[in-house]
Amino acid sequence: MFISDIEFWKKVPPNEPYRVILGDVRDNLYNTRERSRELLSSGHSDIPEEATLTNLEQLLEPLELCYRSLCACGDRVIADGTLLDFLRQVSTFGLSLVKLDIRQESDRHTDALDAITSYLGIGSYREWSEERRQEWLLSELNGKRPLFGADLPMTEEVADVMGAFQVIAELPGDNFGAYVISMATSPSDVLAVELLQRECHIKTPLRVVPLFEKLADLEAAPAALARLFSIDWYRERINGKQEVMIGYSDSGKDAGRLSAAWQMYKAQEDLVKVAKQFGVKLTMFHGRGGTVGRGGGPTHLAILSQPPDTINGSLRVTVQGEVIEQSFGEEHLCFRTLQRFTAATLEHGMRPPISPKPEWRALLDEMAVVATEEYRSIVFQEPRFVEYFRLATPETEYGRMNIGSRPSKRKPSGGIESLRAIPWIFAWTQTRFHLPVWLGFGGAFKHILKKDIRNFHMLQEMYNEWPFFRVTIDLVEMVFAKGNPGIAALYDRLLVSEGLQPLGEKLRANYEETQKLLLQVAGHKDLLEGDPYLKQRLRLRDAYITTMNVCQAYTLKRIRDPDYHVALRPHLSKEVMDTSKPAAELVTLNPASEYAPGLEDTLILTMKGIAAGLQNTG
Repeated sequence: MFISDIEFWKKVPPNEPYRVILGDVRDNLYNTRERSRELLSSGHSDIPEEATLTNLEQLLEPLELCYRSLCACGDRVIADGTLLDFLRQVSTFGLSLVKLDIRQESDRHTDALDAITSYLGIGSYREWSEERRQEWLLSELNGKRPLFGADLPMTEEVADVMGAFQVIAELPGDNFGAYVISMATSPSDVLAVELLQRECHIKTPLRVVPLFEKLADLEAAPAALARLFSIDWYRERINGKQEVMIGYSDSGKDAGRLSAAWQMYKAQEDLVKVAKQFGVKLTMFHGRGGTVGRGGGPTHLAILSQPPDTINGSLRVTVQGEVIEQSFGEEHLCFRTLQRFTAATLEHGMRPPISPKPEWRALLDEMAVVATEEYRSIVFQEPRFVEYFRLATPETEYGRMNIGSRPSKRKPSGGIESLRAIPWIFAWTQTRFHLPVWLGFGGAFKHILKKDIRNFHMLQEMYNEWPFFRVTIDLVEMVFAKGNPGIAALYDRLLVSEGLQPLGEKLRANYEETQKLLLQVAGHKDLLEGDPYLKQRLRLRDAYITTMNVCQAYTLKRIRDPDYHVALRPHLSKEVMDTSKPAAELVTLNPASEYAPGLEDTLILTMKGIAAGLQNTG
């Protein structure tokens, strides 16, 4: 044992009160760590839970006592030194460093409650109306009877949901943040989670955050929140604070980027009005991805383009995919990211963005309807679009390779509806076509300009004066700068059947027309005219990304058509030609691949390379 270890553990004299108190803190922290290690390794620990720290207050209380005592004794200078720094660290990071949010789809909770009501013999919860669900949930929440025991018959999916609640009940409440309900549609979705938390004996219930994602759900969100706030039990439960998450990814996949962005803007305005009406402090949780199609973009601009009164000094944002490393990969990047968020949040409060004029709203409402119609007419109503999508992009191969953060589909079968937003965006980004971002804009612009040419001046006025509209247009312009319809045409020529080639040609014509109209609205002659720095960076990267695109397209062709053979050319490098080392020594291939040797490895490398070059991918 080192001398420092002996010093650390030696008994503290009773006449040194601060060390006596901190000695207890030391012992409790050590026991907490060791008990956690033993439980993780063997599922059992001889250290009793009473000898450990189970919540943040147990750690803060003795530290705050030392701080108050030092201040009372005239030693504030000492108190405000490392002790105050440590108190702030403990308050920020707690015992678990970061809090874990739990996220589950609303349908899974419906299945769990359906199993319970069927077990009780009172009917099928799934078949009840929304009013009946709310009535039953509230009667149970106001009552005290247990709803089920260990003999509740459960499918594998229901057992998975109930198991998650039981694990939350077993662990200290300080380890968890919010319980996010994805695909939330109604007040009963929130009340269902509240009831399941109670039934699973969670001592400190997690705050429940509905995530509104699809266009119709965003439209209905303010009414759903108003209904919840009108319930006495619920108002008492939230204690004047509510968090609501809005989903950029699935709303964009459902209706296109323009309609989704505008609907989220209006939904936030209406949600804030409802919260003010009931005296509730509302925190907006923005479920943004890395790519523009999933709400991504420069942080500062994104925050400043939010509607007035929707931030009020606090907001939550998801950071996903390659954006994590870009924002937090190194210490100086962490500070810069924090400064960026803080500055934009403060600026939004001190200099709120202007509210859109009524005529701007009317124009954008009309554009959104047309954009949604055009987007859905292609993505959901074109009979062979799904077939074209799967042939023209690496989506099928992406779903079979374990490189995503989640399964590529919510359900094994199904079309675009069941596909998660990440592979939907990722696949189009790989081919440099970015269809989910721009589709719908061209039809909206054409409709408005054909109706009245004077609308062109109004669009330019909106672009110059309204931060939300400017950011929306600028981000799509950036995506066009990263796009290349010629590359998409190469994928089509190699991978798409002859009968589907006209669909690809039609979409590429739409791409070119939309780009031209967007530049006219922005008043730009060339793409990224207002951002020469980014324009130069993309120009430098383009040759490398294009090479990887060509390599990926031919690799996909060889994967899908084993009879296709590429004529090998001589190596350009004399060093490679002269080497006597066999190929196996130069590169290690994936032995478990279902494809011919080297093809899967090449595909993954090109996917990563294109993603790194384009940066905001999925």
